[in-house]
Amino acid sequence: MTRLTGRALRVTIFVGENDCWHHKPLYSEIVHRAHQAGLAGASVFRGVEGFGASSLIHTSRILSLSEDLPVAIVIVDTEERVRDFLPQLDELVAEGLVMLDDCEVIRYVGRDKDTDKSRDRKK
Repeated sequence: MTRLTGRALRVTIFVGENDCWHHKPLYSEIVHRAHQAGLAGASVFRGVEGFGASSLIHTSRILSLSEDLPVAIVIVDTEERVRDFLPQLDELVAEGLVMLDDCEVIRYVGRDKDTDKSRDRKK
């Protein structure tokens, strides 16, 4: 069970949906590496519209359907753990934007499988 409360660091990585790492989606590789590194959590969010360094607008609107929508990967953990993870992002992200923000975590509690099973039985 992971508990993280108080001061933390949020890293947000903006890449394209079609960006790959060894024939695998880049966002998936980042999430799996964050998991392997034992970080508290990571989530991927698919954008509906955006542009970056290329100045091309990517959108999900029907009339101008894009195949490369913006994707944001958000990871939150202690500053030390996030900073230890940054060299992996240097290796993975060739084009994109990595932002670091101080934040405060109110509560993060991971559930173990036994707790989830007992909840399911009570329903």
